[in-house]
Amino acid sequence: MSSADGPEARYRAFLAEGRFMIQRSATTGRHVFYPRVAVPGTGETDLEWVAAAGTGTVHATTASRTRDGAFNIAIVELDEGVRMMSRVEGVAPEDVRIGQRVRARIAEENGAPIVVFDPA
Repeated sequence: MSSADGPEARYRAFLAEGRFMIQRSATTGRHVFYPRVAVPGTGETDLEWVAAAGTGTVHATTASRTRDGAFNIAIVELDEGVRMMSRVEGVAPEDVRIGQRVRARIAEENGAPIVVFDPA
């Protein structure tokens, strides 16, 4: 399987279609993120694509300041139980809090779709 047709390419194609999809093992029901060909630790290869609920909780966050301004980096635990790195928008970077409920949104950055979060 080439990287052009692998799990990451499929994930990005879903985002380009406006859909936030993650993988789930058909036999165990365990969700997986970041896209891959097998479930970590168990090796199941029966991964299917399912729509993410789009909701989660901030697990960790930090504010970063540059000459261009401030932004936050957040680890969000999706309600499906997987974690992903992103950012929370719509609030000051220093106001993002661990335990805060958030909702996913597909945004564009440098011409490519990405998942960001807004306070729920």
